[in-house]
Amino acid sequence: MHFLFYIVPMTRAKVLIAFILTFLCLDIAAQNDATPFAKQTTKENRAKEYRNLVDNIHSNLLLPLNDSTEENWQDAFAAMELLNYRTPFIDARVRTVMDSVEKRSTGFQRALLEMVYPLYPKDFVPQIISLAKQTNNAKLFAMCCEYLLLNNRQSECKNLVITRAKDSLINPHADNPFITILQNKLLFKSPPKPPLADLLSKAFLPNETVLFSFQRSNRNFPGLVMVRSKDGVFIKNSEGKYFTVPQLARSCSNMPGYITNGNTPQGIFKVFGFAVSQSSFIGPTTNIQMVLPYENSSDVADSVTRLLGDNYRYLLPPSWKNYYPVYEAYYAGKAGRSEIIAHGTTVNTAYYKKQLYYPLTPTQGCLCTKEIWSAVDGKRIESDQQRLVDAVKKAGGANGYCIVIEIDDQQKPVSIKDILPFLK
Repeated sequence: MHFLFYIVPMTRAKVLIAFILTFLCLDIAAQNDATPFAKQTTKENRAKEYRNLVDNIHSNLLLPLNDSTEENWQDAFAAMELLNYRTPFIDARVRTVMDSVEKRSTGFQRALLEMVYPLYPKDFVPQIISLAKQTNNAKLFAMCCEYLLLNNRQSECKNLVITRAKDSLINPHADNPFITILQNKLLFKSPPKPPLADLLSKAFLPNETVLFSFQRSNRNFPGLVMVRSKDGVFIKNSEGKYFTVPQLARSCSNMPGYITNGNTPQGIFKVFGFAVSQSSFIGPTTNIQMVLPYENSSDVADSVTRLLGDNYRYLLPPSWKNYYPVYEAYYAGKAGRSEIIAHGTTVNTAYYKKQLYYPLTPTQGCLCTKEIWSAVDGKRIESDQQRLVDAVKKAGGANGYCIVIEIDDQQKPVSIKDILPFLK
């Protein structure tokens, strides 16, 4: 099963994980009355978490930046992403490091861009153009290009991709997933979206339990998840209405889904079971385990993820086979993304009170549902994740597929009214 530290990869989290272990890794098992609880969600522990995260940011950014302190700075970047946190002091420190970013390690550069993309989306175009021209790391190059696209620099980005795609240092293989995605975006005409009804048809993945996560192109707006049982019928609730719960497919970085720690990629995932995470940011509610094509997983045999990848095109309806956006999950798996699951959350929703997706919380790229916990005793008060798990059990269990699909670019949350016309 995928036991995730929700925000920070283990390789760059010494200080922050020490904090998590000290303040958050508390008892997240069920109490005697069987009501799940997460002690870290009480008012006192929420306040302690915030203070320590802010202290972590400032103390780490006060350190002189060198090879031995890069990891401390990366801890600060991760905490800044989590909190959406900036101050004049932080801004000055970030500007300083951006002006010398080429001197830093690739891991540091990626952590920096992952933070800069959501928190400083317009501030560092010249520095990132320079980095894109000199880096030999394909993932970092793709991150640079995505920052330029965020700033409507399509022409410059296109020229960079054309030039650097010929560079054997950054594109040593003809099927480099990062270069392929960028070429699809920049060099080819965007194909029309195929009929959504074809994906919802009983003929698509017949005799399989399927989760459908419908999203907007702008992942700041919550999506909607529905569950189809093996007989091809969508699960309904006790009132006879289609079962739905809001589901966020946005990451803290808000980068595209083929980038590590980016948004949940569009496309097909294999669903292979339930689990309970030990991560204090995910909490004790049952999660739904998934894998990407070609994912290297400790829980699923390579033959399973390889079969998913090799058969990916054949799983799609005919009308969708040449629609390249739906292959994002395919290329994300080839690019090395992993551990994307569907889970609840114990993250403090107050961090995102001004965001369009509030009270949902962003992740490292998972599909996340709303959960509310008592500030008094940490007991679970409300859980869309538990409702989703119950619906999946009703449909036949967590053995099947999950489809993440962007239905359009309307600037509002997805609702059942958007989907109903395609269910007839």
